[in-house]
Amino acid sequence: MSGSAPTLTAPTWLTTTVTATHGEKGRQWLAALPATATSHLTRWNLTLERTLDPGGSLSLIVYVHRDDLSPAVLKAGLVTPETAHEHTALTHWAGRGAVLLLDADPAEGVLLLERLHGSIPLRSLAEPKAMLEATSLLHRLWVEPPAGAVLPTLADRVADTAARLEGHRAHPVAAAAQPLADEALATAEALAGDAAETFLLHGDFHHGNVLAADRAPWLAIDPRPLTGERAYDLARLALDRADTLIGSPGAPAAVRRRLHQLAEAVDVDRDRLRGWTLFRAVDLALRALTTGRREDAELHLEFAGHL
Repeated sequence: MSGSAPTLTAPTWLTTTVTATHGEKGRQWLAALPATATSHLTRWNLTLERTLDPGGSLSLIVYVHRDDLSPAVLKAGLVTPETAHEHTALTHWAGRGAVLLLDADPAEGVLLLERLHGSIPLRSLAEPKAMLEATSLLHRLWVEPPAGAVLPTLADRVADTAARLEGHRAHPVAAAAQPLADEALATAEALAGDAAETFLLHGDFHHGNVLAADRAPWLAIDPRPLTGERAYDLARLALDRADTLIGSPGAPAAVRRRLHQLAEAVDVDRDRLRGWTLFRAVDLALRALTTGRREDAELHLEFAGHL
């Protein structure tokens, strides 16, 4: 049983990112968050262990035990167009390649998940081994979209990024990269319009969103699911550890080599992967600007420039 009512507080990182990206809506959500999480501890007969700090950028992550003493994770997230369908994807995957969904309150953005090894992300492996494990896992996640579910599309994501760009045109970093950003958007619009395949995509697949597990070596977490072509998911993976790649000798050649290796590993068109990687690099740069991470924004724009 859950016992006496616990005290839950949002970590500083969560407060900062939610406020920066969602303004008044985010502040209202943060104000209600402790009560929302506490009510679900009671509703699902959970015993609080501890809150992860820093946790997620849009979600409170709490380690809990269920009534049968099995470990689990309570995730209370801000519902956005990108996160609203996380439960849909996890239900469809049913634990195949991804964390298992144990219970859900989608309207409130609260999920009960199996406990993975949160301190052992795929990023803990050397890059060649991590990339091999990541591409193997993607093969399990790329399946037919669930029947009857209305999920965001790649065209929706492109439109969201275009709106984000409009909001940052005056920023010095964005202004300097305007031609590159315009090229990325035009490329993405063309790719979204002529894709020849439609899969369920993770949406934010990188080494930090893959954790060690007991029932499988590695499982994906935190999907921002949508439907579209596989090259879009692979493009986010291509940007992983960008700082290491950019800092290596002959960075442009290293970037091209990575794209070639990833495209071959999962049999996607290299030119389409390049286009989506360009788009996702610009998108990540704009997200970084939103939360005041100028160095991250410049890093991703430099990566985009090498494409």
